[in-house]
Order: sequence, then C-alpha cells, then structure tokens
Amino acid sequence: MTVSMHALSVPFYTAALSNLAHVLTRAEAWAAERKIDPAVLLNDRLAPDMLPLKRQVQIATDHAKGAVARLGGVEVPSFPDVEESFAELQARIARTRDFIESVAEAGFAGAEDRNITLKIGAQDMSFPGLQYFQGFSVPNFYFHVTTAYAILRHNGAPLGKPDFFGRA
Repeated sequence: MTVSMHALSVPFYTAALSNLAHVLTRAEAWAAERKIDPAVLLNDRLAPDMLPLKRQVQIATDHAKGAVARLGGVEVPSFPDVEESFAELQARIARTRDFIESVAEAGFAGAEDRNITLKIGAQDMSFPGLQYFQGFSVPNFYFHVTTAYAILRHNGAPLGKPDFFGRA
C-alpha cells in the first residue's frame, strides 16, 4: 500500500495544531482563573537559553506550514512573528491550519523523492521529501510543541497527556 505525502502530512499537522490550540485555551483559562498575567506565561521559558512560549508556538507553526508548502510544491507563506497574546497565537494557529488545508493534494505528487533544500544558518541542508518530513520537520515540530506544553505544565497549568494528544 502506498501512502501519499499529503495523507501523511496534512492530517498530522492539522490535528497536532488543533491539540496545541486546545492546550493554549486550557492554559489561558487557568491563568485567568488564578489572575496570572498572560504575559508571564507567554514570555516564560524552561531555561535561560531557550525561547519563550510564544516563540515555541510561532516556530511550531512555521515548521508545519513550511513542510506542507515544500512537500505540496507551493511557496511557503511568511507570517511575521508579532504575536503577544493567547488570542494572537490562536489566530496564527488557525491561519496555519487554513493554509495547510488549502494546499492541493495534486502538488504532493512525487514529494517523497522531491529534493528539499533549507538554509540553516550558513549551511544548506538537502533531503529527499520523505526524509525531510520524517527526520527533520516532524522532530522539530514536536520539539517546539512539546516545549510549549512543558512551559505551561512547569508553571502549573492543569494539563495532561490527554490534552497534548487531543483526547481531553
């Protein structure tokens, strides 16, 4: 059985972004109940050399839209990193999901073998499409989604594994 790159990527990123939106919704409600300034959570980080929650969400959405665009043969949309509130992060997630769902399945034809080249710092990295998806995009996406979740849990937000996986 052959599975298309569209079938692998679009439903995966759409579901995971929905789960991230759910986690943010729960954390925002918890912060409001406890009268915690949302900026405290949005700007918190797990370690001094790590990026804050808002950047984790921005980068996760960048990986999702970038992967689907590259695999779908379309231009990667540029979203400026200007979000400073939970509502703005939710809007970014929704915009990312809308974009992902708009990429035509036909553009994914041959994507598993398509050469994907990224500039990471001063270095060019090239991958066949399937390797890019499995070995670069998904791990990076999950790193940032997991880190966002961990920042919120570290601060006491009442989240659990069911929230992360969208089963709460």
